[in-house]
Amino acid sequence: MIGKLILLIVLISLNAVFASAEIAVISMNDAKLRQLTSEGNKKAIKLSKLVSQPSRFLATIQVAITLAGLLSSAFAADSFAQPIVERLIKSGVGISEETLSTITLVVITLILAYFNLVFGELVPKRIAMKRAEKMALGMSPALYGVSVVFKPIVFILTVSTNLVLRIFGIDPNENDEKVTEEEIRMLLSQGREQGTINDYENEIIQNVFEFNDTTIEQICTHRIDVDSLDADDSIEEWNKTIFETRHTYYPVFRDNNENIIGILDTKDYFRLNKKSKASVMLNAVDEPFYAPEGLKANVLFKQMKSKRRYFAVIIDEYGGFEGIITLHDLMEALVGDMYDIEEGKVLSDIQLLTEGNWRIKGSADIHEVSEVLGVDLTDEDLYDTFNGYVCSVIQRVPNDGETFICETEDFIISVKTVKNHMIQSATVTKKDTEDKKD
Repeated sequence: MIGKLILLIVLISLNAVFASAEIAVISMNDAKLRQLTSEGNKKAIKLSKLVSQPSRFLATIQVAITLAGLLSSAFAADSFAQPIVERLIKSGVGISEETLSTITLVVITLILAYFNLVFGELVPKRIAMKRAEKMALGMSPALYGVSVVFKPIVFILTVSTNLVLRIFGIDPNENDEKVTEEEIRMLLSQGREQGTINDYENEIIQNVFEFNDTTIEQICTHRIDVDSLDADDSIEEWNKTIFETRHTYYPVFRDNNENIIGILDTKDYFRLNKKSKASVMLNAVDEPFYAPEGLKANVLFKQMKSKRRYFAVIIDEYGGFEGIITLHDLMEALVGDMYDIEEGKVLSDIQLLTEGNWRIKGSADIHEVSEVLGVDLTDEDLYDTFNGYVCSVIQRVPNDGETFICETEDFIISVKTVKNHMIQSATVTKKDTEDKKD
């Protein structure tokens, strides 16, 4: 009896081995497996051969599990049912032998199913999920050997399976294992919750996905905020502008600020011994690199890298000057704010002054303003900036030098500076609940 029990335990153990092998191989990281294979790891090479034909691998595992299950069931019924029935009859149980045999078989099957499920399926699969790489590589030689032994049976099963799939209109050779952006975002979210990915890493990776959907006008410096140089001004006037604004590059225009004729590189400019206008225009002013409005940020990033350009001029569909964008701006869209020491201290578009009180630039993106203030102020059809929002509130364009106060249901907006009919700075105060009622 003990020998029969040991044999039954061996059969359940075989079931456990193949069940865990299936989960371990499926859970194995594909990138890690490719890396180990390229490094010449023998176990990884064998495992790669197995997973290169997933239908055959799964058929091999299923054949092994099915055989182990059938053998254990048949062995248990044959070895334990009859002796138990005989003992029960001898003990005087008042049930016919035929009925007793049926009941005994059902009970043995249920007990065997329980042990098979717990020790032959659930426990080994849970362990395999936790130690996928170690178990998959460790069992790869044995699995490879089993696949060779069962090759004829597996071939018949694979052909039969593929035939049935084709009847249902499914291509068995189609590779549908495509990782989507949404799946990666879900993994990032899980990693962040579990602490394996910190907030900064998560932000950068999320920015990479959003980068492809971002247009350059969303992250550029608008023409109203651009410091530029007039080609007809004197060198002294240029020097004054450069020392006051402290940028590395300046658009140079002629006649009007829509007509950009070049880009001044101040590093080349300050290296010149002779700073005559002709010398500066020849040696320190480069041809402008133009980018069309609506271009995706990732496309411009590739173009500027390949052409070794740092500075681009954005033009609209009519050839008008829209703004400027630099590699620095594009990098900030990926990794967050970076303050260039050459540019001096850069103030945020939205600054918290006190609780419920902010200073906001007119050029601030309305989506960012809404997020900071906690109130949806957006209207895609009317405006993109805080300046546009205030203009929609007061129903007019503000005059240069004007200061005024306006109110909405949630805020009191005090406009401090207006230049070129655009709000440069305003303070926003959130109303108390009592103020809203009044």
